[in-house]
Amino acid sequence: MPVFANMSVEQQVASLANCLSEILEQYDLGVCETESINHEFNSTFKVTAADGELFALRINVNSNRSIENLKAEVFWVNSINEVLTPKPKANKRGEFATLGWHEATGRKLSAVLYSWLDGEEPGDGPTLEQLGAAGVAMAKLHKSSVDLVLPAGADLPDLSDFLWGERDYLLSEDSKLAEADKKRLSSAKSWIEESLTSLFESSSAPQPIHADLHPWNLMWHEGKIAVFDFDDCGMGLPMQDLAIAIYYLDTDDQTQAFLAGYESVQSLPVYTAKQMQALLLQRRIMLLNYLYETSNPEHSGMIPEYQTETFRRIEAAI
Repeated sequence: MPVFANMSVEQQVASLANCLSEILEQYDLGVCETESINHEFNSTFKVTAADGELFALRINVNSNRSIENLKAEVFWVNSINEVLTPKPKANKRGEFATLGWHEATGRKLSAVLYSWLDGEEPGDGPTLEQLGAAGVAMAKLHKSSVDLVLPAGADLPDLSDFLWGERDYLLSEDSKLAEADKKRLSSAKSWIEESLTSLFESSSAPQPIHADLHPWNLMWHEGKIAVFDFDDCGMGLPMQDLAIAIYYLDTDDQTQAFLAGYESVQSLPVYTAKQMQALLLQRRIMLLNYLYETSNPEHSGMIPEYQTETFRRIEAAI
C-alpha cells in the first residue's frame, strides 16, 4: 500500500475503513451505516445508528489536536446555549475523544462524534441574511466564552503565535521556497508579529474563539444558522475571529452584513485598518503553510497558484 500522502482522495477515505469501524465499536450505536461526506483537513462521516439517529463523526486525519485540546473543545461546545451547535456524544467509557488505529499513517487517530445538523452549508454563495446571522452567532460565542474556565486536563492552543504552534514549512529548513521568497515572507512575518503583539497587549485576556468560522462551517436550516467544526478553536482574541471570517468573504456588502450582525449583539473590538490587513495576510500565509503540510492531494495541488497569489498580497501589504 502506498504511503497515505501518495494516495488519491478515494484511496485515503478507503484506508480509513478499519479505523472507522474500531472507533464506532466504542459507541453504543448498534450496527451503523456510514457515508463519507467530507475529506479535506480532516475526514467526516455521516453515521446512521441502528435506531436511525444521525451523527457526524470527525476523524482528525491532518489535525495535530491533542486529547487535552479535544477535551477543551468538547467542554466549550457543551457550554454553548445561545448558538445552535452540534453536541458531542460520549462513548461507552463516558469519554468524548475516541481513538482508532490507522494503518496507512501508522498511528492512532482521534475522533469526536457529534449530533447531526439538518440544513445546507452557505458555502461559496452565502446570502447577506445568512452572513448577518453568522455575525450574530460569532458575537454570542464570544460572550459565552469570555469568562469560560476550562477544567483540569483540558487545554487550547495559544493563538498569539504566528503559525499557532504549527510546524513551519515556509521559513524553516523544511522550506521549499526560493531564498528571495523566504526573505519577503520573513519581512511579512515580522510585520504581522508586530501587529499581533500590539493587539494582545492592548486587549483583554485571550478567550476561546472558533478560529475557523466561514460559510462552509455554518449550517442554514429554516431561517436559522448553526455553527460547527470547532477543531481549530484556541485561546485568542475576538479580533482574530473576525479577521478569519472576513478573509473568506468576497465583497464589502458581505463584510458589512457580517459586522452588522455582530454589532447587533455587542460592540466590535477596537482595531486599525493596518491590524486587520495584517491578520488577513496571516491567515493567507497560514493556509499556504498548511498546503505544504497536508496529506490531501487535492489541496497540495493548489500550491503553485495559491503561492503566487500569496506573494502578490505580501507585496501589496508591505
